[in-house]
Amino acid sequence: MRAKTFIGSFSAVVLAAAAFVAWDHAGDAHAQNNPNSQSNADSQSALDAPSPKAAPLSSAGSDAVKRGLYLARAGDCIACHTAEGGKPFAGGLPLETPFGKIVASNITPDKDTGIGTWSDAEFIRAVKEGRGKHGEFLYPAMPYTAYAKVSDQDLRDIKAYLDTVPPVNNRVDANQLPFPFNIRMLMFGWNLLFFDKTPFRNDDKQSVEWNRGAYLVEGLGHCASCHTAKNFLGGDEAALQGGSLQGWHAPEITGNAYTGLGKWSTDDIVEYLHTGGNNRSVASGPMAEAVTNSLQHLSTSDLHAMGVYLKSLPGSDRKPAAALAASDSTMTLGHSLFMANCAACHRSSGQGVTGMVSSLADSAGVQAPDPTNMLRTILIGSRGAVTQSNPTGAAMPNFSWKLTDGDIAAISTYVRNSWGNASAPVSADDVKKARSSLGAQSAIGVAQNR
Repeated sequence: MRAKTFIGSFSAVVLAAAAFVAWDHAGDAHAQNNPNSQSNADSQSALDAPSPKAAPLSSAGSDAVKRGLYLARAGDCIACHTAEGGKPFAGGLPLETPFGKIVASNITPDKDTGIGTWSDAEFIRAVKEGRGKHGEFLYPAMPYTAYAKVSDQDLRDIKAYLDTVPPVNNRVDANQLPFPFNIRMLMFGWNLLFFDKTPFRNDDKQSVEWNRGAYLVEGLGHCASCHTAKNFLGGDEAALQGGSLQGWHAPEITGNAYTGLGKWSTDDIVEYLHTGGNNRSVASGPMAEAVTNSLQHLSTSDLHAMGVYLKSLPGSDRKPAAALAASDSTMTLGHSLFMANCAACHRSSGQGVTGMVSSLADSAGVQAPDPTNMLRTILIGSRGAVTQSNPTGAAMPNFSWKLTDGDIAAISTYVRNSWGNASAPVSADDVKKARSSLGAQSAIGVAQNR
């Protein structure tokens, strides 16, 4: 009540807009003997993250840097803090929002434009509390709301690693939001409403592995940043039950058997996060980037812990409705179009090809309440994650040039109600809106009325 009084009606409107910056992003230290502070550093070589530069380090210092490299990968720091074609961690990547642009900062050890003069305490305050070197408020596009769960020691190790990467002189004007959204003090009110500073605490009723998984998912992994829907002020709603951002739907990743991970084994989850695909699904879009830049480099034990934790969450109460009958006219058309355009790769059974072509059968992703990912993939194509175990990353071409809105609606409806799937049909109007928002071309020589 006190926070709401502080904001006032005008500030609430402005705050809502500023909060959506976090949504459109596309997140006290715990006891010293907490096992989650210990990092398994037997990860593979990163595809992009630079190895620590040679430096006269003590054994303890060298160990901290190795741990920091592993933890920086776990937090996927490189994804936001590296511009396309830019130097690692040098910032400059624009984060487009409906209210303006925020540009990721330079976190190399450059003393003029990076964090070369930052103390460990200043770094920890920025990452865990959302306050800059001089105390200024940061926007939650940098997910300090999740990193508040990370131990101080793990953050010191990340800082030790970042101090070894090549410094890059690259001055970044991070806040390019227009007035009044560029007023950082607005975040004071947002933090009062939505920022939970509670540090991570082990649940003594759960196993060591479960707690490690919870620590990674809730903290460094900042999974809720994408997989949790936001309210109109940008605060989290139902945890990890799915959310939409940047033109993608991040699916539910709880133990729900219908739209979550309930039918996946823990080993299925490990394989997906490590290689980018399994016999159920293939990562694409933002998730493919997360696998490529971050998750493939985590140890099997950490990935297994994450899977154990995620599968233990009860999740949403979504349950399947009755599937459309195969004799339905839309299903009949969808079947015909699927066999002509999709079955060569996805097979007539919808089973796909393990690790290359997503299975569509009995699929939580296919049955998601929001069909955005399916429509996006059909309209503009997609490519799977590129990993060391799968260096090619199979791609799906777009079919916007060939299929009308009605065709795509029929195929989508057919897939969402076949092979054990049961979910709401997709309309031609849904496809029309998706085609427009994605800027996908119209079908060549075919009237958009079928």
